Amino acid sequence: MAARTRLRRARRALLASGTTAVLAAALLAGTEATSQAATQGPCDIYAAGGTPCVAAHSTTRALYGAYDGALYQVRRASDGATRDIGPLSAGGYANAAAQDTFCAATTCLITVVYDQSGRGNDLTQAPAGGAAGGPDDLAPATAAPVKAGGHPAYGIYVAAGTGYRNNHTSGIATGDQPEGMYAVLDGTHFGGGCCFDYGNAETNNLDTGNGHMEAVYFGDSRIWGTGTGNGPWVMADLENGLFSGADVGYNANDPSVSHRFLTAVVKGGPNQWAIRAGNARSGGLSTFYSGARPNASGYNPMHKEGAIILGIGGDNSKSSSGTFYEGVMTSGYPSDATENAVQANINAVGYQTAPVTSSSLTVGSRISLRATTACCTADSLRRNTDGTVAISPINAASPAADRTAAGWTVRAGLADSSCLSFESAAAPGQYLRHSGFQLYTAASNGTALFMQDATFCPQAGHSGQGFSFQSVNYPNKYLRHYAYTGYLAGDGGSNTWDNATSWSEDTSWLAAQPWS
Repeated sequence: MAARTRLRRARRALLASGTTAVLAAALLAGTEATSQAATQGPCDIYAAGGTPCVAAHSTTRALYGAYDGALYQVRRASDGATRDIGPLSAGGYANAAAQDTFCAATTCLITVVYDQSGRGNDLTQAPAGGAAGGPDDLAPATAAPVKAGGHPAYGIYVAAGTGYRNNHTSGIATGDQPEGMYAVLDGTHFGGGCCFDYGNAETNNLDTGNGHMEAVYFGDSRIWGTGTGNGPWVMADLENGLFSGADVGYNANDPSVSHRFLTAVVKGGPNQWAIRAGNARSGGLSTFYSGARPNASGYNPMHKEGAIILGIGGDNSKSSSGTFYEGVMTSGYPSDATENAVQANINAVGYQTAPVTSSSLTVGSRISLRATTACCTADSLRRNTDGTVAISPINAASPAADRTAAGWTVRAGLADSSCLSFESAAAPGQYLRHSGFQLYTAASNGTALFMQDATFCPQAGHSGQGFSFQSVNYPNKYLRHYAYTGYLAGDGGSNTWDNATSWSEDTSWLAAQPWS
């Protein structure tokens, strides 16, 4: 065991020095490198391009061909115990089965995202900052299931209020030093608040002025800048500004993007920076901007401080949302050719959605949908006599009419048979639907709009419990109870029922046996 530990430490030291995976394996083994160690990861490609990784974070895979250390740590609710989750093999994909076993019959949170570069730039729970108190929430360990390389894995699901940070880093760019970064994200999970970021930020959790940050931003905020269309956009958070190009505000060359798996790139050096992005599953990167620093004071030269943030802004602004799978930060300004090679490596992962299935959601079965929020665990989703939908306490002693009103028959999705629709047990022929973002039951009128409004795709519960149900025609909104009424809600959106407080819990439901 001691020899294995020394071998891992030696590998990490070589990786941190920028030695390529193949050379590192050969030096350590004293023989020809094994085929497994010869597998390249993104950080091997960056090192070969002269811009080595100084931070490398992922819960889905190793980002170096030789890396076999921990990817992340989970903590379970039942006893507070923690476990490190590593790859199945050196350079491989996360051992999701180890997490599943450890977290069985309870819930887990992601407590640490380890830095694979060997520099110790791990991400942990973000503290309070100038914009919001803390500590921030931690991500549920099961809320973002995917497949990577054909293997089950989990991403980091950031709801509003969730955040990770490291203010005491090693090797991260400061001042006007050049750097690059990318993040692989869920392009359908985003918010309009500030700020879902990954990258370089202030070391004191405060807004210390223009140019003190340089981070990848993803979302549809319109406060500081936008691109074309309605968003979401990949932009750069440079502090006191989300920039989509050289000008403050609108920039026509930054398009809305909606790839389910999105590669987002930001890089910057002395009076030079760029935004690039592409489909993480296939194809190359497009350059949305490359040129001089923004036409505003304080950004040339830059004043980067070198902290690392995930899911929040530099002053702990934490009112946005997103999902993170992997990302790195580099020393030096990577070439487009290097980033293109990294994109090809990401394509080869073959990220896929992980369908959520359960015997409790079998088409034709009758179920109840029970709330998981602490206030309301005795409540079930029910149809009222006027066709509105709410939650109320239901149990085996409730009147028969109430028990029936809380029953739903699972149907194949009216607009998408891979998803689900819910027929009211109390009013057969009427389906749960949203209209004006409130939930009702109604008989189908045969229109495409009705069928979309009545179709929901099950996902892992945002809180780590049960299921969350995504609208097929508003993919950033989910079935939610708010003030005991049923809504279709976004995470921190503009409507009252989009309130970020308890959003993850309010949108998580247990599919249970029917009450009648």
